[in-house]
Amino acid sequence: MRVTYGSVAELAAALRRAEAAHGRYEEETGQADPDWPEWYAQYMVDEQAERPGPAEPGAGT
Repeated sequence: MRVTYGSVAELAAALRRAEAAHGRYEEETGQADPDWPEWYAQYMVDEQAERPGPAEPGAGT
């Protein structure tokens, strides 16, 4: 799937949403996620496809 953002502001907002969702995920698991870049990427792809974000790293890939 191709993911595009119309502006720097849109990309920054998507990163902020991913950060917030990932923070909740780490709170739920009680541990830091060293694979956070993959988690963010999947979350952002899923968000553009209007699917729920991953529940865990690598989910939905």
